[in-house]
Amino acid sequence: MKILCINTRKGIGDQIILLPYIHALSNKYKKPVSLLAKENSKASDLFAQDGHIDEIITLKKDMDGVKGIFKLSRELKKRSFDKIFIFNSSLRYYVVAKLSEIKSIKQYPLFLKKNNIVYTAKIFTESITNSVVSTEPNLILKKKNNLDKNFKHICLGISSSGPTKRWNINNYIRLAREISKKIKCKFYIAGGEKDVDLIKIFKDTDVGKNSFSFEKMSIKESLQYISACDLYIGNDTGWSHISVALNVRAVTIFCDSPVAAYGSYSSKMTTIEPEGVLKGSTTHDTLGKDKISFEEVLNKSIAMLN
Repeated sequence: MKILCINTRKGIGDQIILLPYIHALSNKYKKPVSLLAKENSKASDLFAQDGHIDEIITLKKDMDGVKGIFKLSRELKKRSFDKIFIFNSSLRYYVVAKLSEIKSIKQYPLFLKKNNIVYTAKIFTESITNSVVSTEPNLILKKKNNLDKNFKHICLGISSSGPTKRWNINNYIRLAREISKKIKCKFYIAGGEKDVDLIKIFKDTDVGKNSFSFEKMSIKESLQYISACDLYIGNDTGWSHISVALNVRAVTIFCDSPVAAYGSYSSKMTTIEPEGVLKGSTTHDTLGKDKISFEEVLNKSIAMLN
């Protein structure tokens, strides 16, 4: 039996959040599954060591959109899948599945408008497995780094997908200084090539001069360091979701993104929202990056490190 799962959301966090449901389907059928995903979701890096997933099929640009229906269908037909599970409500992928001659097609209700990424996937998967599926993701690494146990190792997620989701870099510098006064620690800067200016600002400070950054690493390489950290502190970004999936507790700052979907699925994630906003209501257009309580971030971080 050959099984295909489709998750074409573009974010790293989107792949992590749906991972428990991919695992649940693999466990039900006692077979590894194939996964269709976009390249910028970094699924190939994230799941390289995951025995539940035997192939990542990259959704290339010429296979996307209406124009790509026939090319994608031909690509999937070559693999002779028996079952397909579509984690979206797009008619396009239903047509692709039909053209690929896949006999068993399971998909979200077509044209679904209200879609919480966590609970829609949970309801969908539980209806197939007939069992309760935990929302906690487990990102599988077969080998992990060993870091110096004389220090607390802290991953700082300074990156973000947009400026409205990013807590100011000066706050992270101040935070690192305050934590260092109380706890012997080392800092790991989670950011990519687009964050080099922010990384340089941090590294040029007294507290950042001995820090280690990820900007020249692949996601796959950075997993080894994140998995050995004691805590993640940072913006709501892919790094925070990677952290909790690697069993690392996270203090995640939600300035301008939907906390109800991206901050509620893991017990390892503690969320910080703008002051004056009803708890659990932060979403797109909250625009609260200047209303995050520094003291709240600091106090919760210290408490989770002790």
